[in-house]
Amino acid sequence: MIKDDVLELVNKGLMLPLMEEFYTIQGEGFHKGTAAYFIRVGGCDVGCHWCDVKESWNAETHPPTAIESIVEKAVTYSDTIVVTGGEPLTWDMGPLTKALKAKNVQTHIETSGAYPLSGEWDWICLSPKKNKLPTGVIYDKAHELKVIVYNKHDFIFAEEQAAKVNKDCILYLQPEWSVRDKVMPMIVDFVMKNPKWKVSLQTHKYLNIP
Repeated sequence: MIKDDVLELVNKGLMLPLMEEFYTIQGEGFHKGTAAYFIRVGGCDVGCHWCDVKESWNAETHPPTAIESIVEKAVTYSDTIVVTGGEPLTWDMGPLTKALKAKNVQTHIETSGAYPLSGEWDWICLSPKKNKLPTGVIYDKAHELKVIVYNKHDFIFAEEQAAKVNKDCILYLQPEWSVRDKVMPMIVDFVMKNPKWKVSLQTHKYLNIP
């Protein structure tokens, strides 16, 4: 049970339920192949059945951690910090990104957009989910749209989402890992017929790194 004073700090974004943090190579999307420090925040109620980090869903299983200690550690590794989850926008990202920007680092977020956008971001990867659609201005702010393809119906969803983002947003289709052999031929065919889209792969899994 989280104490009331700690819970208040979490609700203000001054502490966050930290699941894990690690320095690795970005495996997906526009910045794939580049070194980055990842901060994985616990808490998510979007509930994708194919999620590969279901252990992130319950925020109460991850210790509330002061953002000062998160930032201090992160900036010793990289000048590119990626905040992911879980669903990081469950929490107020303003204090964390303000502290990171004070250290002159690049701030990236990977989000479903299911909650209002908070924080100051240099790069926003919007990965919308049917269970709980994006809200607010994030369609206008997203730098890349990454739609996970689990079956053929996801192509319809992808086009619906692409119609909502800004004109400069880069469009990616990414196979869900467990069915990649099944859906990859469909993705290749779709991208060749619709070249506004690009293919995103989870290259970190092929490299066997976090």
